Amino acid sequence: MKFEIVKSDNGKWFFRIVAQNGNVLAHSQQYTEKASAKSTVESIKKNAADADVVEA
Repeated sequence: MKFEIVKSDNGKWFFRIVAQNGNVLAHSQQYTEKASAKSTVESIKKNAADADVVEA
């Protein structure tokens, strides 16, 4: 699995989570700054391992 940071056609940045088979599993909101997208990816990588899974 990997994170891809992408610049959209409107000049904003977003990231997507891509499985090893190339399927996009999720994508983020758009950010005006690339650094914001990178910061969010780093936060997810740091904090997601302990995240709870809940059913709504």
